Amino acid sequence: MEDLLSLKESIIIYLDRSGGLNKLIKACSSFKESQQMEAVYRFSFDVNPTDVVELDARLGDCILHDPLKATSLFQSVCYLSIKALSLIEHTITENQVNVVLKPTHMPPFPRYFLDLSEFPRGYGPMRPLEMVGLVIAMTRVSKYTQGARFLCTEEKCPSSRGFHHIRVHAPGATESATVRSDFICFLCSSPLREDMKSRVLGDKQLVELVHVRALDVLGVHDPSSLRFQSVTLFLRDELCNSMKIGLVYRVVGIPAHVHQCPKVTWSIEACSIQAVKFEYPCLISDNFQALLAASACSPWRFSAIIANSFGSAVLPPGLYSTLKLVLLLSLVQTEGANPDAHNHLDVLALTSDTLIIDRLMTYSLSLAGRGIRHPVTGELFASLSKDEHGAGTANIHAGSALLAGGGVCLLGDLMCYKRDRMDTLQSVLESRSVSVFIPGKKYGEDADQQLSFSIQCNFWALADAAVPSRKPIKPDSVVLGSVEMGPVPPQVAEAFGLVIQCRDAIGHHPLLPMTVHTLRQAISPGEPLYPASMQFTTQDYKELLAYARGLKVDMSPEAEKMIHGYYISSRRVRSDFSQGSSVSVTSIKLMIALAQAHAKLNLRTQVLEEDAVIAVLLCENSVTLKHGASALVIPPDAVFPCDLCDLDSLRRRDLTLEEFHQQILHFVYTYTPGAATHIMEE
Repeated sequence: MEDLLSLKESIIIYLDRSGGLNKLIKACSSFKESQQMEAVYRFSFDVNPTDVVELDARLGDCILHDPLKATSLFQSVCYLSIKALSLIEHTITENQVNVVLKPTHMPPFPRYFLDLSEFPRGYGPMRPLEMVGLVIAMTRVSKYTQGARFLCTEEKCPSSRGFHHIRVHAPGATESATVRSDFICFLCSSPLREDMKSRVLGDKQLVELVHVRALDVLGVHDPSSLRFQSVTLFLRDELCNSMKIGLVYRVVGIPAHVHQCPKVTWSIEACSIQAVKFEYPCLISDNFQALLAASACSPWRFSAIIANSFGSAVLPPGLYSTLKLVLLLSLVQTEGANPDAHNHLDVLALTSDTLIIDRLMTYSLSLAGRGIRHPVTGELFASLSKDEHGAGTANIHAGSALLAGGGVCLLGDLMCYKRDRMDTLQSVLESRSVSVFIPGKKYGEDADQQLSFSIQCNFWALADAAVPSRKPIKPDSVVLGSVEMGPVPPQVAEAFGLVIQCRDAIGHHPLLPMTVHTLRQAISPGEPLYPASMQFTTQDYKELLAYARGLKVDMSPEAEKMIHGYYISSRRVRSDFSQGSSVSVTSIKLMIALAQAHAKLNLRTQVLEEDAVIAVLLCENSVTLKHGASALVIPPDAVFPCDLCDLDSLRRRDLTLEEFHQQILHFVYTYTPGAATHIMEE
């Protein structure tokens, strides 16, 4: 008895220090305002186990290892506090007080952490554990019974009135465990009936959590021998809608067995939820630091050299350098769940050799913070199924695009996609959201519903330009400079924004260097084939991209003036009275994203005018491929006008880019006369 009194005294002290008593008083005042006698009064408290252990080790041990006993002690203390302070006017009983304890975190020891990839499960104690997982599915919010009042059917029994029989929800309990028709009175053993007017309802939501390493199955990493299985997480009341599909969370919850005859399932009752923020590395390899110092004389050289040498494990240096630079820029512009749409850099590559480009994109995908290769037969955005845990509502499963949130989703060859999939892809690329229709009749709802999910990933795709278009093209409709998009509809190519044509170098054919590359790999497997691959490893690129991804950049006035000036001039040049401008309004967002990514890739925190030059050249090449050339005439490979084989070639590239810089300024000042002093933002 003395031990219980000592524990209750420690609870009073902890609630007073942590603000729990003030929270109790505020909750009781809200019950007072309702002027209605409740059957159950629910009080929720956030509990810091570390503070509790410092105050009373026995109480901390009880919270960590016997949560039901700890809840009972807190319930008793809350009831006595309400009674002593007269916080509720009418008389209540102790069993009407429903206390929910929510540990904020667990001690940093292995026995308090649950690895979602471990098996078997369900044989340990039912106590709070901490886990980290990825949300792959969730249901809509539905109702559950927080508490119910039961009365004895025998009128002479004291339990036929008052609040003697109160049942509240416990972790792992199903609806039938809280509300049933076969309960009997503990005084006279007569059947009990529920007072339906006194039932208290709450919100619940089911979430499926899986280990983050399970994404390796959909990515490009080597599949491990571990087995991954999702865990069902129950969110209740204020925790509902606190998680989003595709994000990683740290959860403190109590594992519980859910009895659904004839089977028993294992689930987790969530206590607290915290989004996981991944920290970016602050170190760059010595080789890249030396290269950055050596190339400081030019704002273009560092990114040019790393793009030229990139992917030497799958293709020779110098091959498809423009595409490699664009892939690096897209990898840099993956900043997690960033709501700014202009941060997205989608890439569509047109090629005559889809195998080589697919290998390059697959290799690049492994460097993304989260990379998903979408299987053509799988679901790209979201799918529906019926909940299997008795809720009866719709369970929304994440597709490849939602799972790739904050990363890259590789679509592969667009020729493999049907027309309806292409239309949906176009809509998502334009709106950056996907709508999921939930038919009410099928999932037990009164009305149909439509939910919208934000898409926060970059899309990569490729297409065989040699494949004829599905629609015949009239010879007189071909514009100078435009190219055949193959099986890709023009609307989809326009939605991608950045279209890159993988051209062969003049006088060279990619088959010869690729043949030599393949033979050298076969003769010396696992060994670096080029000096660049020996100097800059894949791990070096991964660290560089992760560091650049975490940089925050600001636009300089000169860069803004060039981007805005080119945007207005290009819209004026590429416009007619019948169809309007062929330059979309999203082009300015694309150029801002390219300029920001180029500055980050060069490890700068300010976007210079030279970064804007690269953005304009890439955008102009892309628009020319789709709509033909304009008054700003630049060659197709403007970003890499020559092979980078020595220092002299780097100097020639710098001089050529400076000429393009002046050509862009002349174009802007010609078609936007006021650009030198003032440019209106559209």
